[in-house]
Amino acid sequence: MDHALAVVDATETAKELVREAGELAAGVDAELTLLHVTTEDEYQDKADAMAAIPDVDATYTFEQAVDGAERFADDVGRSVLDGVDVSYDAVGRLGDRGDTVLDVARESGADHVFVAGLKRSPTGKALFGDVTQRIILDFDGAVTVVTS
Repeated sequence: MDHALAVVDATETAKELVREAGELAAGVDAELTLLHVTTEDEYQDKADAMAAIPDVDATYTFEQAVDGAERFADDVGRSVLDGVDVSYDAVGRLGDRGDTVLDVARESGADHVFVAGLKRSPTGKALFGDVTQRIILDFDGAVTVVTS
């Protein structure tokens, strides 16, 4: 492993995954990128909520969403990697989780992706799709998946 990409979200499972990725990256002197993806739906929900505040001219821009996602990834990194001898880059993006993880993995030169997955039945995966499964199938490198 030369460069790891850990996908960050607000779950305890994802935070444990980031810690494991950091410890592994530190152990082999690899680069580490922490990525948080805000979906279009999450962005739109927050933009709508901001616009609905009466008597306030508040907006929520694309740039604010990306900046917020990056800060979230950095906050999780500082919190869970305290005491781990590893440096990391925090990246925030707005878009489809699967596409974005794969894009950032390619852009950063990652050869290993760490992602927290959901337990779903085969029928659930067929009906609703599965981001983790897509990453496993489409990423040209190692993928470590942890489920709660």
